[in-house]
Amino acid sequence: MFKKVGVFLQMIKFEHTVFALPFAFMGALLGSVVMFGQLPSWSQIGWIIIAMFGARSAAMGLNRLIDRISDAKNPRTAGRAIPAGLLKVGEVSVFIAISFFLLFWAAFKLNPLSAQLLPIAVFLLVFYSFTKRFTWACHLILGLTIALAPLGGWVAVTGNVDWTAMIFYFTIVFWTAGFDIIYSCQDVDFDAKEGLYSIPVRFGVARALDIAKVFHILTGIGFVSLLFITDLSWWYVAGMLIAYIILFYEHHIVSPSDLSRLQTAFFTMNGVLSIVVFSFTLIDLVVQFY
Repeated sequence: MFKKVGVFLQMIKFEHTVFALPFAFMGALLGSVVMFGQLPSWSQIGWIIIAMFGARSAAMGLNRLIDRISDAKNPRTAGRAIPAGLLKVGEVSVFIAISFFLLFWAAFKLNPLSAQLLPIAVFLLVFYSFTKRFTWACHLILGLTIALAPLGGWVAVTGNVDWTAMIFYFTIVFWTAGFDIIYSCQDVDFDAKEGLYSIPVRFGVARALDIAKVFHILTGIGFVSLLFITDLSWWYVAGMLIAYIILFYEHHIVSPSDLSRLQTAFFTMNGVLSIVVFSFTLIDLVVQFY
């Protein structure tokens, strides 16, 4: 049983939760402080964790289920749970259903707007896995999906959406789309052969990396904007500067002629960035309150 649990966790890349969860917490922190002048409750944080686990598990399970045939053809992904025979389609389908149940349960426990927005969240979670079959804008669709984490955190504690929430949302949209473009460069030959769509396939690796840089410049602008429209101050600025250094380094270590450090640029750098931005935001707000 423990081995099977490990296979499921590997299938959904549980360690990649570090990308979205810190920003979900940050959305909750900012929303609660901006709207109510207080930190979110532990109960709200608990339901946000359950919602995040459900949403991400459902999305990754769907992605693996839908992509199982192409994954089996790609040497890089042939070892994934379904094509390798470690998990059956039926088992993954049950896992997806349970994950969606957790998402719905948590959303209804939080507030009415969280529940009302569920159809949009579910649509994007399902829709993304099909997009690389017909559009090179799939990276932006992934961004729109993953950025539901900070927006969801905001809605979970406030019960509404305003311009601050939307600026934060699109900041994470471009951050996600940028690092996903970098990640997809490693599959450009396979994707082209299989008729799959991506920005590297459509524009070439060199231009794709340039587009990723533009997206991350927009990310930087978004983070700066939050400084001026919220009560964030110097601790946040320090975290933001570290984030900019991380983004610069991420693009410095990859090039069209050398993708050998792509995994570092994709996972390590972006995982550190999300934790840094959230941690310094938390310190900033806690210092103000205490």
